[in-house]
Amino acid sequence: MSTREGSLEAPTRHPLDWKNPEFYDRENLEAEMERVFDLCHGCRRCLSLCGSFPTLFDLIDATEDGEVEQVQKADYQAVVDQCYLCDVCYMTKCPYVPPHPWNLDFPHMMLRAKAVAFKEDKTTFRDKLLSSTDKLGHFAGIPIVTQAVNAVNQTGVARLVMEGALGVDKKAWIPEYAPKTFPQLAEKSTAFPVKDGNKTPGKVAIYATCYVNYNEPGIGQDLIKILQHNQIPYELVDKEACCGMPKLELGDLESVEENKNKNIPKLAKLAKEGYAILTPIPSCTLMFKQELPLMFPDDADVQLVKQAMWDPFEYLVARNSDGLLKTDYKTELGHVSYHVACHSRVQNVGQKTAEALKMIPGTEVNVVERCSGHSGTWGVKKEFHAMAMKIGKPVFKGMAENEPDYISSDCQLAGHHIAQGMEELGLPKSAMAHPLTLMAKAYGL
Repeated sequence: MSTREGSLEAPTRHPLDWKNPEFYDRENLEAEMERVFDLCHGCRRCLSLCGSFPTLFDLIDATEDGEVEQVQKADYQAVVDQCYLCDVCYMTKCPYVPPHPWNLDFPHMMLRAKAVAFKEDKTTFRDKLLSSTDKLGHFAGIPIVTQAVNAVNQTGVARLVMEGALGVDKKAWIPEYAPKTFPQLAEKSTAFPVKDGNKTPGKVAIYATCYVNYNEPGIGQDLIKILQHNQIPYELVDKEACCGMPKLELGDLESVEENKNKNIPKLAKLAKEGYAILTPIPSCTLMFKQELPLMFPDDADVQLVKQAMWDPFEYLVARNSDGLLKTDYKTELGHVSYHVACHSRVQNVGQKTAEALKMIPGTEVNVVERCSGHSGTWGVKKEFHAMAMKIGKPVFKGMAENEPDYISSDCQLAGHHIAQGMEELGLPKSAMAHPLTLMAKAYGL
């Protein structure tokens, strides 16, 4: 037992030992889960974060003596199913993370449990399909196909079929496919001179992400407009593969490695050439900043890419500190309700998006820092959609305060989920736009 209650030290992350055969040993895993669950039971600080902790505590409280050891091991899966790897418990709540000797890493233990289930072939076809963002995205760029797929997906009959066959809740918002992909739309950068700052490289590589490539390329277009306006030359990452986050959340670590092997050589080359690599979706940024470096701690190129990876607003705020960001804003945004996505929070860069929006004259920013409940594919699944809406309800209400002109989140999926939740609660309707879109609008672009 530790003689220390909690820790005031910054959390540190141990590499994920996923290549070790013991990692996939169920008996060993369940022993670790019992140890961690017992410690969580004695603390309960994370009760309000997600469904995993109430599920765990309900299981314990239902036993005769209120002890973890009396919970059936088969019931552990119910706790795992409620975890969508937001990482907030590790980064903001748990007092027993490393370097505390109790060494709790709840999200990575959940990831291990998902990986064991995947290895044991207990993962559903639905979950495998929804995590295959590259394959699903191949619809994009074929206008006739995308128009047909989008039209069918919006019909009540199709949504009922999807709910029955795939378990995608008929009421959940799902993204459409764009008629043209981001690379098809993106113009080549003007040959501006490279102006490095003390904090920022003067040229940018855009890793667009599956969502921007296939669903909302306009977000990428707005990033390009901002870079062009600030005379920052850019390149698009050529033929990028998915960052691997959907497969990570599934526990399919071999597929994560396959995508890493496609992406890292290209990204490492750009990093060596002095590019800042920007990713418009925070989950993808986090994948390269944290998860891949922890999975491949000895891969020098992975670590190099980690250092070169930036959240777009992290870069733009640093660019402003260098005195190299234009502030010639032409349009006031009024009142903006901004939601801080979980995968932005755990990057430990601060509220850079809010900071950037607050620089725009005539703009008031209401910051809502709480999980929206969507979390990628989790919130659209029939068995979890109602919980996703329940988790998000405080966010929906917080975003509606003072009837904002815009609601916005760096995670566009969360943005749509919030807009849906606000509508279902009968709250005043506001325009929803990604922060990059809002900044481009403020510039008058």
